[in-house]
Amino acid sequence: LQKVKNDLEMVLSTVWSKNKQLEEELKREQQWYEEQKQMLETLTKMEEEANTEVEHPSTKRELNELKNKVLILTTYKEELLNALGEFLDEHFPPPEESENIPKKIKSSCFVNFLYLILLIFQMLINTLMTTPHEPYITINESFWPPYIELLLRYGMALRHPEDPNRMRLQAYHK
Repeated sequence: LQKVKNDLEMVLSTVWSKNKQLEEELKREQQWYEEQKQMLETLTKMEEEANTEVEHPSTKRELNELKNKVLILTTYKEELLNALGEFLDEHFPPPEESENIPKKIKSSCFVNFLYLILLIFQMLINTLMTTPHEPYITINESFWPPYIELLLRYGMALRHPEDPNRMRLQAYHK
């Protein structure tokens, strides 16, 4: 019995020492695991930053291309507006045309033309939306006849079948 007891005590001390060694090894492994985990997180962040840096130049290039296109379209729009203004000045002069009007004021004729046409359209659209069963507006002396004729001639508006002093917006949705 004494011998078995001694043997068991030796086995127990061996198991305890082995257990301590395993605990120390476990602590080292856990520390190594944490270090590897931090390294992986750091590398992942670096990879994401590198990817965003790679994406930025292409985004900047696309942004520059879009800016160039917008600039080209803006200049083209200005050219078209100038040509339209000259056309309107030639074919649809304002009611009080005078030869002594400076060019700066003549260019505002185009703005006035657009304003008046948009005002007429706004009235037509508002009438159509508020009273769809009676979309006609009455034409009075405040509307300049060439503008009304322009809208009627190009099919943007229609006269009332019974009253020529009334018109409505063309029904494009039908």
